Amino acid sequence: MLKKSVLAAVFATTLAISHNAAATIVLVETNMGDFEINLFDQTTPKTVTNFLTYVKDGSYNNSIFHRSIKDFVVQGGGMRYSGNNASPFTEVPARGPIDNEPKLSNVRGTVAMAKKASPNSATTHWYVNVENNSSHLDKSNGGFTVFGVVTGTGMSIVDSINDLYVPGGAGLFNETPLRNYSATDWANKVPVTAANIVTIERITIINDSPTTAANLNPAPNTLAGQGETEGASSGSSAPTLLMVLAGLAFWRRRKV
Repeated sequence: MLKKSVLAAVFATTLAISHNAAATIVLVETNMGDFEINLFDQTTPKTVTNFLTYVKDGSYNNSIFHRSIKDFVVQGGGMRYSGNNASPFTEVPARGPIDNEPKLSNVRGTVAMAKKASPNSATTHWYVNVENNSSHLDKSNGGFTVFGVVTGTGMSIVDSINDLYVPGGAGLFNETPLRNYSATDWANKVPVTAANIVTIERITIINDSPTTAANLNPAPNTLAGQGETEGASSGSSAPTLLMVLAGLAFWRRRKV
C-alpha cells in the first residue's frame, strides 16, 4: 500500500512538472535567417492562444520587423511594408486586446507583447528582448507579458537584425532596421526598397503538443505592479506605429 502511495506521488509530481514545462514551439522564418520560439502555454495561456490564432490564420506572414533599438529590443508582428515610401507601413489587422499576464521577466531572449498605455491592450505586436530589460519592462505599464523564449542559436539571428543600420531622427523609417543599407545611403537619399526591409516570411507551428521541456526555466517577474507607468508613444512620426512599448524609446535614451 505504501509502495503504491509513493508511486502515485512520484507520478503526480512528474505530471505537474510536465504540465508546468509544457511548450508549443513555432518557427519564425525571416529573410535574415530562421529562429524558434518556445511558448509558455501554461504560464501565459491567454497570450499564447492569442499569438497562435494569428499564426494559424497567417496574419504574421509577410509582416516585418519595423522597430529595432540597439541593445534593447527588436519588435515586429504588427506591420507590413507597403512598398510606397510616402506611406510605407500598413497594420496587420488586429482582433480585440487581451488581458495582461506579466508573470515572467523580460530577460535576454524572451519574447513579449507590446501594447499601448493601458496594461490590457496588446493585440498583434511582439518583441524580442536583446538584453536583460527586466528592471524597466517588468514593472512599466503594469509589466509586459513574456510568453516565450528564443531557443538554440536563434538569438544570433535576432542579434544580426539588431545590428542593422537604423536611420533614427524623425523620418518614416526612424526605428526600422534596414538590410544592405548604410548611413551614407540615407544621407544621399537612396530610396528604401523591399529588399532593405527585414521580413517575417512566415511563422509556423513545428510542435503543437504540450511536451516536457526541462531546459525551460523562465525567470519570474517580481516587479509587476510596482508602478512606473509611462506613455505609449515612442516619438515616432509614423501615425501607424501606435502599438509600441510604453515609453520604450524615451527610456532607451535615458540609458544612453
